[in-house]
Amino acid sequence: MNTTPPTECPAWAALARHAQALRSVPLASLHAQDAGRRERFRAEGAGLRLEYANQRVTAETLALLFALAAERDVAGWREALYAGALVNTTEGRAAAHVLARAGAAAPAELRETDARLRELARRVRTAGRYRRVVHLGIGGSALGPQLLCDALAEPATLPEVRFVASFDAREFARAVAGADPAETLFVVCSRTFTTEETLVNLARARAWLGARVDDEQLVAVTARPERARAAGLREVLAFPETVGGRFSLWTAPSLAAVCALGEAQFDELRAGAAEMDRHFRDAPPQCNLPLIAALLGIWNVNFLGTPTHAVLAYAHALRLLPAYLQQLEMESNGKSTDRCGRAVAYATAPVVWGAEETAGQHAFHQLLHQGTHAVAADLIVVAAAGAQMVAHAEAQAEALAFGAPHEADPHRACPGDRPSSLVRLAALDARALGRLLAFYEHKVYVQGVVWNVNSFDQWGVELGKRLAGTRLAAPPPVSPRGGPSCER
Repeated sequence: MNTTPPTECPAWAALARHAQALRSVPLASLHAQDAGRRERFRAEGAGLRLEYANQRVTAETLALLFALAAERDVAGWREALYAGALVNTTEGRAAAHVLARAGAAAPAELRETDARLRELARRVRTAGRYRRVVHLGIGGSALGPQLLCDALAEPATLPEVRFVASFDAREFARAVAGADPAETLFVVCSRTFTTEETLVNLARARAWLGARVDDEQLVAVTARPERARAAGLREVLAFPETVGGRFSLWTAPSLAAVCALGEAQFDELRAGAAEMDRHFRDAPPQCNLPLIAALLGIWNVNFLGTPTHAVLAYAHALRLLPAYLQQLEMESNGKSTDRCGRAVAYATAPVVWGAEETAGQHAFHQLLHQGTHAVAADLIVVAAAGAQMVAHAEAQAEALAFGAPHEADPHRACPGDRPSSLVRLAALDARALGRLLAFYEHKVYVQGVVWNVNSFDQWGVELGKRLAGTRLAAPPPVSPRGGPSCER
């Protein structure tokens, strides 16, 4: 499989030359020159439709991008992922999140995890003891399950699930407010079981439960079960280290979500993801949604100089999706060293940000339409969210692309030429959400392959943790007068 720098690929040089010629062509001109552009520049599969006529691309651009994917051996890397090969090269392991949703074809270790997950969730749902489940975890051990609960759980669902991530005691206090300790279950989720925030909140949970705690009220979810048992937890749900945190919502870390949603919805979620897995594996490049989205992102970042990407979710149920994708994309591909240890000489992951719409239209769309920063965008549209939401999403895509001159007052002029794609779903149920999340996972993987970075490690996250540990272990600074120092 190809691990050379992408800048050595002939298609990379050709794309750079092509960008010089296309950069100054207005999007309005591209539409005017091609009456069938909206029909040609879209793809459908696995229940999603990607419309990208408002990206600054032509048929030649796409041909060069597909050539780049071939030169980077995206197909070979894709097969390695599906085969459970060692694609996480810096940590010496596979990345098994796709296999986790393969059903009966999943490896035995993942099937055992799934059986144990179902056993625990079934016990919680049928016993009737717990009215509240509090999930203690942060980052990849929380963002996915929290998104599932927020998007899919009914308002009156029991048990009610709350999430605690930070050191701030106020978050923990809010999560347990009004709860009866005897009717509360804590899910302590940490892949390594060394995550400081989670262990601090575990101590708070024990103190809050007090002498009334029993073994069943603290469940550890971890890839290091021996550490959880050493910490005194007897109820442990283990999962393989090959399932990375930000890719782990398909398995054990979603215990709290399965307690709230039930097995049927969780099965639907994974079935939707499996549909997208098959589409990504089998669809030809010209129809392959994750591949196209990944290549459009590379085109914007590396050849058009667009360093930021906005995720605009036109559905209240997807309000947590931008935060989820921030971690998925930036922790995966925010790298400046390639697989071979070389410093990269090209941009990698863009800054990903966004919000629930239409609230964002009243917050930061001013910058999108008239600001000086280059921003590309995905507008995620759910038809079932209603005609008003769909109309606003389509109007924003049009405004970003074409703008509006105002010769009488330049303050009112919107220049347009902001690239965007529409990602359409008919409805937002568990299966559709599974398709959408797998679509973005595969997009991230393709971009990591093209950029020649390992999308499955996150060494940069560790530095600040180590420095904080050093500060906490050190004695407080002393002022020249001998008392505690007050720095201003």
